[in-house]
Amino acid sequence: MPVIIVIQGFRFYFFSNENNEPPHIHVKKAGCVAKFWLLPDVKLSEVYGYKTQELRKAWQLVEENKELFIEKWNEYFNRF
Repeated sequence: MPVIIVIQGFRFYFFSNENNEPPHIHVKKAGCVAKFWLLPDVKLSEVYGYKTQELRKAWQLVEENKELFIEKWNEYFNRF
């Protein structure tokens, strides 16, 4: 499970066996988790436990780091 970055307690990662799915990122903080699709636009896929304000912050951080996440996804899964 490669962790890409940790920002303000939010851990951004993907699982090693997810290369059969489109690029996405998981976000975890204090037992709460969410999954965001990255392409074509950032879209919430799943969410568990986040309060609205924390989910908004996670979403904002995904938007701000979208290019990094896509780059790391492609590097890890050898996609071009």
